Amino acid sequence: MANQIPEAIIEEIRKANDIVDIIGDYIQLKKQGKNYFGLCPFHGEKTPSFSVTQDKQIFHCFGCGKGGNVVTFLMEMEHFSFYEAIQFLAERSGISLPQNVQRQKETSLSQESQDMLSAHEWLTKLYHHLLRFTKEGKEGYAYLKERGIDEEAADAFQLGFSPNADQFTAEFLKKKGYHEQLLVKAGLLQINESGQTSDRFRGRIIFPIRNHLGKTVAFGGRAVGDYKPKYINSPESELFHKGKLLYNFDLAKRYIRKENEAVLLEGQMDVIAAYQAGVRNAVATLGTALTEFQAKLLKRYVNTVIICYDGDRAGLDAAYKAAALLQQCGCEVRVAYLEPDMDPDSFIRTHGGQAFKDEVIKASDTFMTFYMRFLKKDYQLNLEADRIEYVEAVLKRLAMVDSPIEREYYLKELSNEFEISMDALQDEISGYREKIGINKDNQPKNRYTSSTVWNTVKSKLLPAFHNAERQLIAYMLQDESIAEKVQEKIGASFHIDAHKIIATHLYAFYEEGNEPDVSLFLEKIKETNLQREVTEIAMLPLQENISDKELNDYIQKIVANQTEKVTIQSLKEQQKAAEKQNDPIKAAQIAKQIIEINQQLKNTN
Repeated sequence: MANQIPEAIIEEIRKANDIVDIIGDYIQLKKQGKNYFGLCPFHGEKTPSFSVTQDKQIFHCFGCGKGGNVVTFLMEMEHFSFYEAIQFLAERSGISLPQNVQRQKETSLSQESQDMLSAHEWLTKLYHHLLRFTKEGKEGYAYLKERGIDEEAADAFQLGFSPNADQFTAEFLKKKGYHEQLLVKAGLLQINESGQTSDRFRGRIIFPIRNHLGKTVAFGGRAVGDYKPKYINSPESELFHKGKLLYNFDLAKRYIRKENEAVLLEGQMDVIAAYQAGVRNAVATLGTALTEFQAKLLKRYVNTVIICYDGDRAGLDAAYKAAALLQQCGCEVRVAYLEPDMDPDSFIRTHGGQAFKDEVIKASDTFMTFYMRFLKKDYQLNLEADRIEYVEAVLKRLAMVDSPIEREYYLKELSNEFEISMDALQDEISGYREKIGINKDNQPKNRYTSSTVWNTVKSKLLPAFHNAERQLIAYMLQDESIAEKVQEKIGASFHIDAHKIIATHLYAFYEEGNEPDVSLFLEKIKETNLQREVTEIAMLPLQENISDKELNDYIQKIVANQTEKVTIQSLKEQQKAAEKQNDPIKAAQIAKQIIEINQQLKNTN
């Protein structure tokens, strides 16, 4: 597929999409020196070892070894084909692909899923048009207006309305060429008691549910009138797994990065109301409790999550479960407080958007404050036994808090509220910490793995000639003249097979007239293992100007190692000949020479 897209267009697209911006849409990146670091999205880790180099436009994980450029990242992350990755980047940067390329059908999705996706796109446009501009949508438009949703929000969320007509959607999609069986499987149509199909969402406000790429993969429907049930969602499919998606995540993720926190809500109307109130970093679950997948997704993007669920007992219980799961995934959690008869949408309609931001979101409690309040509902604190049980329960939770300052803060609260000495509370919590295997405070979190440190450690474990080859290739990647010198001196006579192949590719790359560009060079290499090797080598720390003497030293180590190996091979052949001639003294002398040469190699390597 790559050779069907002009190289010049691929290069234009790649350069128009900064790798830090693209990867920053998937994980939280923090700058350290020249590079950016974050938690690797390809394997579980607690200490960031995933590095992105902006000037070279490459990434590399020092934990799992994956690496490449912006195109290979998307192929790995989204399971895109090469064409899909290029198309995605082209659309993102406003670059048009040639018409013959755009018609290509290469995709990682099945044909059935492609058809489902396009059917959802058609219906999203149709339902939204009906809501905003036709008499059929007046009922739905009036309902949204009554709920305080303005046109800007309706457009941003592509809200729509499905008329109360059994065959409206079916007829529309059949005219577009879609089979009825597919539409039933996608949950866009349903089969009634008489065996006839009808619109699943008829007579409902439509909430398109989009994936993180902004593509509609399902719908939520809210009944207008007396239809039951009041809320329905599309059934799960290859495109739609409600435990893996968050409502509004496609729009919210850039605001999540900007604010450095996410606001987690329970419902679609809550998110839309928060959006209108200026809280643009809000997302919601899709009618289910928060899942581990969703919690880990949020953690990839941000450290702090503010939970703002309904103020009733069910909302408190759900908030506690979500908070515990987010904490388990490494997030710092805060929980907003609402009166028992309030949810975010009703609070905003009653008190206004500014009050929601100032009095609810900004005033949210720490997890421990929320937990202490949450726990009190289960105890009668006027009873002595319940007071003791409550304090013990709080201490057990507090024992898991890393920060000694935070622990002391809440211990003082308990001490003042229940008139217990700090010494007694400290002794109790120390006992709990010993029981769970915490003997001393954890080291500060978020230490970023330095590529320099990692490469230094690895270099000590490799033979000298191996390190020399890596260093040479690193210099060759950034300087064509060095590549020419190495080609003249040793050609592709590297000892490591991967290095031989990389050097051969690199010589050809420069012969084609290309300038030094690691990201572009990676496009020429199709083997994943070689791509990873190149990105790891490209991350090596280098001097700005390497002298001819230093360059020759690297070359000499490689040549010397090759010479010694040839010598050893020759001596081994002589040793065999001496043994065949029944000359044990000569054979022993040769064996001694081989041992001495091997020892010299070991000492220098």
